[in-house]
Amino acid sequence: MRRNNYPYQPLNQTAGQSALPHDALEEENERAAEELKHKIGALKSLTIDIGNEVRYQDKLLRGIDDDMDRTGGFLGNTMARVVRLGKHSGGRHMCYMFLFVLFVFLILYVVIKIK
Repeated sequence: MRRNNYPYQPLNQTAGQSALPHDALEEENERAAEELKHKIGALKSLTIDIGNEVRYQDKLLRGIDDDMDRTGGFLGNTMARVVRLGKHSGGRHMCYMFLFVLFVFLILYVVIKIK
């Protein structure tokens, strides 16, 4: 299958002879090889940068995963304590806790609205 997305144009040939002399073809090949060398260097540099970015992002994601695991464990322990507190004490403690949570949310709302 032939690709048409590159600027290559075949040379015109007349009666079995090339239109350009041998030295001109050699210079054109050298120029094309040099361009290709520069493009390969740019691609290599880009690939290295992408690899570094992937390693950095992977490190960040692993850190977030560890933080989420710790937070989940902490939240589970806290909820178990709240349930235990609710079972062993009267409704008065739950009322105080509800009022405290309401107060905290009110303060957070005010702080967010001020900023």
